[in-house]
Amino acid sequence: MKLIRWKTFLGVAAVLALLPAARAQQFTPHIGYVYPAGGKQGSSFELTIGGQYLDGVTNAFVSGGRVSATVTGYVKPISMQQFNQLRDELKELMQKKMAGSRQWWKRDGKRGGEGSGKSGWTAADEKQVTEIRNKIATFVRKPANPAIVETVTVRVTVSADAEPAEHELRLRTALGLTNPLVFRVDQLPEFTKKAAKMNEDIKSFEELKVLRNKPEQALVAPYESSITLPAIVNGQMLAGGVDRYRFRATKGQRLVVSAAARELIPYISDAVPGWFQASLVLYDAKGQQVDYADHFRFHPDPVLLYEVPGDGEYTLEIHDSIYRGREDFVYRITIGELPFVTSVFPLGGKAGTQTTVALKGWNLPATSLALDAKDDGVQQISVRKDNQPSNLVPFAVDMLPECLEQEPNNSQETAQRITLPAIINGRIDQSGDRDVFSFVGNAGDEIVAEVYARRLDSPLDSFLKLTDITGKQLALNDDHEDKASGLNTHHADSYVHLKLPASGTYFVHIGDTQRKGGAEFAYRLRISAPQPDFALRITPSSVSVRPGATVPVTVYALRRDGFSGEIALALKDAPTGFAVSGARVPANQDKVRFTLTAPASSSDAPVTLRFEGRATIQGREVRRPAVPAEDMMQAFAYRHLVPAKELEVATAGLPPMMGRFGSRAPTSSPKILSSMPVKIPAGGTALVRVGMPTTTFFGSLQLELSDAPSGIAIEKTSSLGMGTEVVLRSDATKVKPGQQGNLIVSVSVSPSGRFAGKGKGMAMARRNVATLPAIPFEIVEK
Repeated sequence: MKLIRWKTFLGVAAVLALLPAARAQQFTPHIGYVYPAGGKQGSSFELTIGGQYLDGVTNAFVSGGRVSATVTGYVKPISMQQFNQLRDELKELMQKKMAGSRQWWKRDGKRGGEGSGKSGWTAADEKQVTEIRNKIATFVRKPANPAIVETVTVRVTVSADAEPAEHELRLRTALGLTNPLVFRVDQLPEFTKKAAKMNEDIKSFEELKVLRNKPEQALVAPYESSITLPAIVNGQMLAGGVDRYRFRATKGQRLVVSAAARELIPYISDAVPGWFQASLVLYDAKGQQVDYADHFRFHPDPVLLYEVPGDGEYTLEIHDSIYRGREDFVYRITIGELPFVTSVFPLGGKAGTQTTVALKGWNLPATSLALDAKDDGVQQISVRKDNQPSNLVPFAVDMLPECLEQEPNNSQETAQRITLPAIINGRIDQSGDRDVFSFVGNAGDEIVAEVYARRLDSPLDSFLKLTDITGKQLALNDDHEDKASGLNTHHADSYVHLKLPASGTYFVHIGDTQRKGGAEFAYRLRISAPQPDFALRITPSSVSVRPGATVPVTVYALRRDGFSGEIALALKDAPTGFAVSGARVPANQDKVRFTLTAPASSSDAPVTLRFEGRATIQGREVRRPAVPAEDMMQAFAYRHLVPAKELEVATAGLPPMMGRFGSRAPTSSPKILSSMPVKIPAGGTALVRVGMPTTTFFGSLQLELSDAPSGIAIEKTSSLGMGTEVVLRSDATKVKPGQQGNLIVSVSVSPSGRFAGKGKGMAMARRNVATLPAIPFEIVEK
């Protein structure tokens, strides 16, 4: 009997040890901006990070190594309740001070120096008053942007040999690890505007409408500073704000002015259009506007390319396109006579071959580049001049045969003949141009025609049309969404998939929907039989879990060319102790939640995990990495899977003291004792046994399905020895035999006895305390 009670106690302790983790799941720590969003090699400086639920922040981590970060401060505005309490405390203290002063006056007949101690007023009282006033100063009655109202200051030191590249920054808080944000390491001198605070005077949309037409009436005074080129300028834009930077330039300089704003924070959930839409204006010494940009081709971030006509002082101005602003409108502008690639051709090459790529741009060291393409996929290329790297440009590598487009091929009569399968590298050379390709196919053949252009930084907004020998249109497509391209909001690449109705010659037509064209309007056109494949995205990219506990994660299967098979996921080269449950995407499904269980020990720094997906396609095993991503909201409505560099897992914390028992118990996740997958009859029930008691010292445990599939519910739970028996029921009208997936079960405590009391400090609200390992299920015939 004692042994059974002790085992039961350990099970209870294992659940209750997860209470802090449950709170973290309910209030996920989030950062909305990092300012400045980067720094120079060999420098040390202070960052301001804005976010929410950052209580107990202890560490900052920057990926890639050679960058150290130390948290130096945290400010959280007090609540209305805290404000009222502090105001009352301050009132009492001031009354005490006044009363003491009056007594001393009556006794001595004259006013003495404050703080002498004769009035009963002490230095400790004075210190308390100062502290209370400082806290009251943080009060905001109604924060304009609650998601960034808390701020953390971090001291960053960038090593001289840190890699110049885009890194990721995360914070570790009492509630876990935050999402990542971009932190860049560069080589140029940096100028940083003082960290901003929102101007409370700008309150109405009507005021902002005035600023759009009359920026000189900005309620925020323009910020002005002088800089020396080349340089990187860091700033934040508040509502109505205009920042100006003066610099000297000489005749003949080919200046590149490249702003990064949306590149730093891809999507803002509560702002329209969903990012800081920066505008750049360049003025000469006379104040005349000489150049302007509010985008670069289809990219929201603007780029100015300007050849200086004469020596003198120039002024660069930046503002939001409609004069909005807030603390997370962060920018980073690179200015100088620096290399910048505007286009490449071809946009890709065949794996295992060398491809000569023609380069166009400003201040480039060469007009071509020889690339040795190895693995298939999209890689980023860059060139260097005077040890300064250019911008990154995507380059696609594929396995299929390739060829170049050959003019004239503007009609069916002059169509370029190709042999399938093929990838054609071509251009829409001029406005109104159209390229046509012919191939021979057989009745019943499945054909895919797909354009890669916008996804490879080409401005082409393509359309595809497939016709037969008579010119009859069989298929037409303009835009085709690719969820793997999470940073594109206009999916301008085209895709056609059809079965040929008869044997004969067919024609694929490609052009620009807006009838635009030029040397930069390049494309890669794949015409082939379907090439079934898949890509994977796993969210979130920051996972927080107590030692030994279990958390849910989500994997998205981005299926291509009709692939519908099962995909199995597995950890790749993971540290000992990590385990997964339900890591499988069933056939014909695009998304599944599974669970990750952490080792029993904590770690000082986040652990990087990698997942790999495996599937059998046309008789061969295909492996693809599961790319970490953030599921980001744009402008209140739209969602995008934005890739991250790493999947980081933070395991921290110890099981709490178990009240009057006075001992700690090892943290472990409750286990599923039944065989899996659980077979649930359509319209019937199935039993699942869990190694977890139904009651605890604090109250009864409740099990609930999280985001349950339609038609499946927990009917009841009951005690079974030291475990719990769960009855699952399915609704025959909402499920169908063959349906598969995972059930994610959350565990919560309903307080009972004295813990359900209403006395101050005694009441415990119902709260989630754990997540069970994912329970794979299958609906079967009854």
